[in-house]
Amino acid sequence: MSRIHEALKKAEQERASQQAGEPAGAAADNLIFSATTSAAVGVETDPAAIPPPAPASPGILRFDDLRARCAKVRWRLDPNQNVFLDADPATPGAEQFRTLRSRLYQLRANQPLRTILVTSSIPGEGKTFIVNNLAQAIVRQPDRRALIIDADLRRPRVHLLLGAPASPGLTEFLRGEADEVAAVQCGEDSNLCLIPGGNEVTNPSELLSNGRMKELLNRLAPLFDWVILDSPPCVPVADASVLAEMCDGVLLVVRSATTPAEVAQKAAQELQGRNVVGVVLNATEKAHLYETYYYQSYGYGQPSVSRA
Repeated sequence: MSRIHEALKKAEQERASQQAGEPAGAAADNLIFSATTSAAVGVETDPAAIPPPAPASPGILRFDDLRARCAKVRWRLDPNQNVFLDADPATPGAEQFRTLRSRLYQLRANQPLRTILVTSSIPGEGKTFIVNNLAQAIVRQPDRRALIIDADLRRPRVHLLLGAPASPGLTEFLRGEADEVAAVQCGEDSNLCLIPGGNEVTNPSELLSNGRMKELLNRLAPLFDWVILDSPPCVPVADASVLAEMCDGVLLVVRSATTPAEVAQKAAQELQGRNVVGVVLNATEKAHLYETYYYQSYGYGQPSVSRA
C-alpha cells in the first residue's frame, strides 16, 4: 500500500498548498499513474430484491456477430471531455493517455488483466473522463477493441461524454429486459463499443449482485482487448466493491487538491483484497508534471474542463 499512500500524500500536500493561497501557476490537468497492488472487504447483498434471471443469448458470440447485430450509433463526442478529437497527436493529454495505456499493457504481461474497474473515493474526481479517454486511446491502436460499461447506475454519465443514447443499457440487461447484444452500442467508425447505464433504477446494488453482471463480463470480455467499467465512488456506496470482485483490476482516481487524504485512505481500505493496479492522480498543477521514484506523470485536458 506504500505507493497508494505516497500518491494520496502528494494530493493532500497540493490541496493544502492551494488552500494556503499559493499561486496556481500555469495550470494544466494531468494524472499520475502508479502501479501497485492492494487488498478489501466482502460486501453483503440483499437477495430479496433480486429479479429472476433472463436466459442469455445462445451460442458462442463473436465480435463480428456482435457488431453486425448491435445498434450502430453516430456518436457526438463532447470536445471538452475527449482529448483525441484534435488530429494533432501532440494535443495536450493524448500522449499521456497513450502512456497510461502502455503501462496497463506492461502490467498485463505479468498477470491476467482484461477487465478494469475505474472508481474513486467521492464524486467529482474525474473517473468518467478517464474511462472514456483511456478507451479512446486503446481503439486508436490498429485492430484493438475496447468496451466501456457504465456501471454507475446511480449517476450514469458516459453516454453524455459520447453523445450517445442512454438506453437500452446495463439496467435493462440486469433486469432481464434485454440481452447483451441489445444493450451494446458500437461507434460507426471505430472498434469502441458502449453499454450505457440504461434507465434509472431504485435497487442498483441488488441488480449488480444478481449474477447477470458476471455473466455479461464472461460473455463479452473475450471479444475485446479491454473492458473498462465506470463505477460509483467506493466510499459512499457498496457498488464499486461488488464490481471489483468481478474485475481483473482496479484503477483508483484521486483528484489533486480536492480529495481529502483521509477520504482517499478510506477508499483504499474499502478496496483491500482487490487487485488495485494503480492510482490516477488527477488535475495536478503543471509544475508537478515530472515526478521521480514512485511516479510517472501524465498531463491531459484543458485547465477549465470539468470532470465527471
